[in-house]
Amino acid sequence: MAEADAIETRLQATDDGAILFDARAVAQAPTFAAEWFAPEYWLAQGSAQSAGGGRGGITFARSAFGEWALRHYLRGGMVARIMGERYLWTGAERTRSFVEYRLLAELFRRGLNVPRPVAARYRRSGPYYRADLITRVIRDAQPLAQRMAEGSIDTVLACRVGAGIAPLHAAGAYHADLNAGNVLIDPHEIWLIDFDRGELRVPHRSWQQDNLARLRRSLIKLGAARDGEARFVREIWQPLVSAYEDALARATAPAPASLRTAGR
Repeated sequence: MAEADAIETRLQATDDGAILFDARAVAQAPTFAAEWFAPEYWLAQGSAQSAGGGRGGITFARSAFGEWALRHYLRGGMVARIMGERYLWTGAERTRSFVEYRLLAELFRRGLNVPRPVAARYRRSGPYYRADLITRVIRDAQPLAQRMAEGSIDTVLACRVGAGIAPLHAAGAYHADLNAGNVLIDPHEIWLIDFDRGELRVPHRSWQQDNLARLRRSLIKLGAARDGEARFVREIWQPLVSAYEDALARATAPAPASLRTAGR
């Protein structure tokens, strides 16, 4: 990564919590404005649009510093009826937003295809907190789920997806919800987004295969096997897995001895 692209994380205290932000992402601003986390702020200026995806959806904002994706953390399932947008406070560095920001920053530093984090915030109230995250928009990219809906997924695209996931798995990037909505496709690259509850793990076949199994279930749920499971496996899933395995083997292959010993 070029020095100019490096993330420079700063911590900014607020009246009810704190903000982590990349100072290079807002180079002309001395601090990170709290209102930048609010979709209403951008919508009022005509500089944003809301989109579905994930709990609560995403707001895309056109800031003076580039295009941002804003996400407010919301619970799902039965617990959402009780807790809603609140999470139990266990420390600043364990908040969902700070954990995801730092994970994305590390993966970005390693040159992996994840969105660049811009800022993360928590707001504490007694034993609970609320959280927000802002990342850079990945331009000219579509979710795999959208490509599925358009009927434009084929063997070639499936191979691209498998090969694109492998480098992140090889680096130990565990994705807690690897579904077709969290795989983005641009004309040249495959990206993974929404690393809430994700973490860096020791690379291991068990969780890697669990991730792929989750993606498979997502594709089937979206209708990838509507023409029969045998055809889905033959034309989509098996090519995806084969490309994944090939790319994973390349990513985890030991360096030549001359490179391993260089600089000792």
